[in-house]
Amino acid sequence: MSHNTFGHLFRVTTFGESHGPALGCVIDGCPPMIPLEAADIQAELDRRRPGQSRFTTQRQEPDQVKILSGVFVDEATGRQVTTGTPIALLIENVDQRSKDYSEIKNSYRPGHADFTYDVKYGIRDYRGGGRSSARETAARVAAGAVARKVLGSGVTVRGALVQMGPHAINRSQWDWDEVSRNPFFCPDSEAAAFYESYLDGLRKEGSSIGAVLEIVAEGVPAGLGAPIYGKLDSDLASALMSINAVKGVEIGDGFAAAALRGEENADEMRPGNQGAPTFLSNHAGGVLGGISTGQPVVARFAVKPTSSILTPRASVTRHGEAADVSTKGRHDPCVGIRAVPVGEAMVACVLADHVLRHRGQVGSGANWPFERGFQPI
Repeated sequence: MSHNTFGHLFRVTTFGESHGPALGCVIDGCPPMIPLEAADIQAELDRRRPGQSRFTTQRQEPDQVKILSGVFVDEATGRQVTTGTPIALLIENVDQRSKDYSEIKNSYRPGHADFTYDVKYGIRDYRGGGRSSARETAARVAAGAVARKVLGSGVTVRGALVQMGPHAINRSQWDWDEVSRNPFFCPDSEAAAFYESYLDGLRKEGSSIGAVLEIVAEGVPAGLGAPIYGKLDSDLASALMSINAVKGVEIGDGFAAAALRGEENADEMRPGNQGAPTFLSNHAGGVLGGISTGQPVVARFAVKPTSSILTPRASVTRHGEAADVSTKGRHDPCVGIRAVPVGEAMVACVLADHVLRHRGQVGSGANWPFERGFQPI
C-alpha cells in the first residue's frame, strides 16, 4: 500500500493500524533550531484522545507520544530543538479489543472501507478497519503539532463543530472560548446543550450521526500558494478530504457562493495600512487564485455518520453470501466531534508546507513574512 505520505517540503508519512502495536509518523523537512518537546505534541493529542466523555468511543488510549529522532539539546540555550533531520514520532496502542470484531471477520460493514480494501488488496484488517480507521488520525495530530511550531506564534489555527446532523449552530453566538468548555468543540453554548441530549438519544438507538467542522487560520500572510497546480485552497481541500470519513470540503462560502450574485460575492477592498488593502468581506475564505490574501483562511468539511453501528444492516460476506451486519464494540456516535483537532492539524501541515515552498520560490524578499529565519520563538 503506497500513498501514505503528504506534503512537498514539509512531508509527513503516517504508519500503523487501529489494532496494531503502535502507530506514528515520520516528518521530513522540518527546519532546524525550532524548540520541540514531547509536551508540545502531547497537548494536541490530548484534545483528540478517545474516552474523554460519553459522547466518544470509550476505548482508553493515553496516546503518549515518544520522539524517536530529529531533536537535540541546544547547548547554548539548554532547550531541545529540531535538527533538520527526520522527526519520528511513536504512539503505542494499549487498549485494543480485537475480539469485538470477530463476528464480522468475513462480512463487509456497509458504509465502511471493508469491501474496497479487500477488492483492491485481497486482504483487509477487520480489527477496527486497520488503516481505514479514524485511529490513524492520531499520527496526523502529532504531525500538526510540529507544523504549528514551524508556523510560529503569529499564525493561529482553530477549529469548531458548527453542525451536527441537520442542526447548525447560531453563528451570532460564536464564542471561541466556549469551544474548550464542552465535549463537542462547539462555539455556541446553546447548541452544545442541545447536542448533549440529541446524541444521547442516538447512542441509545444504536445509531450515529454526521457533522460539519470549520477550521479558521488567522495570521496567515498574503502570498502563500502557487498557481496553477499548487494552489493553497486545492491543497487544503485535498488534505481535509484525506481524513477518514470526510465526504465534502469547501473553502470560504463554498457551495453557498453559487447562490450569490457577483456584486455580493466579490470581496471589496479599500486602502489599508502599509500599502496592504483592507477587505470588506471574506467570501473567498482567505484565498484568491490559489494564493492567500492575508485574511483568515476558512475551510469547512463534512464528516459522515460512523459506519460501525449496532443497528443491523444488509450486506454480503467475502464469499458473496447475504448477511446482516451489526457492529459491536466501542465507537464514536459522532466521529465528527474528535475530527476538530484533526482538521486543525491538516490545515497547519498544509500551511507549514506552503511557508517553506514560498520561501524556496521567492526567497526572503519583501513578501517573505518570517524574517527571523525559523529562530526559536
